[in-house]
Amino acid sequence: MTSLAFRFGTVGSPLSTPKKPGGSVGAVQRLAELNLDALELGWVRSVRVSEQSCADIRSEALERDVAISVHAPYFINLNATDEEWPKSRQRLMAAAHYGFLAGATDIIFHPGSYFGLSPQEVMPKAIQRLQGCVDELRAAGNPVCLRPETMGKSAMLGSLEDVLEMSCAVEGVEPCLDFAHLHARSGDGSMNSYEEWMQVLDAYEKALGAESLRRLHIHLSGIEYGPKGEKNHLELKDSDLDLQGLLRALRDRDCAGRILCESPVMEDDALVIRQAWLELTGAPAAA
Repeated sequence: MTSLAFRFGTVGSPLSTPKKPGGSVGAVQRLAELNLDALELGWVRSVRVSEQSCADIRSEALERDVAISVHAPYFINLNATDEEWPKSRQRLMAAAHYGFLAGATDIIFHPGSYFGLSPQEVMPKAIQRLQGCVDELRAAGNPVCLRPETMGKSAMLGSLEDVLEMSCAVEGVEPCLDFAHLHARSGDGSMNSYEEWMQVLDAYEKALGAESLRRLHIHLSGIEYGPKGEKNHLELKDSDLDLQGLLRALRDRDCAGRILCESPVMEDDALVIRQAWLELTGAPAAA
């Protein structure tokens, strides 16, 4: 078992995953070789996986001590029309069902779009739909945590306030904090300092309690943005993201959980983040 406060890994299979055995099993093996210990399965287009494949992933992850989560398909929208919502719901529920079989504890998803409405108008529908999903999962004995992700464009459902409100309203829902998205969302380069990150963590604790800071699920990368928010993920070295300030805030608030990298060089930057954390906290490199 890792002795660090955070597990570090990638969103999707590392680029250096060998062709044999390949797939998610190969991804788990490659991460373990790199001394990384978390994998977010990138089921972002659709959930097409067999129960046997899930069992293989779960077994390999347990053997290698790699924590598993799932990124559900992009095409989920808690604010979809009544006609479209069943398709969105099916995608989220499939990710939760097969993710649990694969050993995942957390299911990350993009919560959708405002479609020009205000957050206040959208939130009651989003919360009601999330509650229905959690109720069905628990009735089926599925304990996964559903994690709406903070989004990088202001037109998208998924501000920090949005995901905290969902999480307060529905037990079994907690945010996925994408700090690159939070930095990009306003389009003005803000949310990029130690003080601002501390404000985020303060709001998180106020909403969900101090213990919630010990089970954070974080996405991290460099990011390019414009006036409307996120454009592209970047390598950390090509981005203005204040990584050191963010890590200091996480350290000073005694945070723990997982940090998953989704930069274009995901495992390389995951190791950069891990090394920066080791140096900041003085943890032994072999931990």
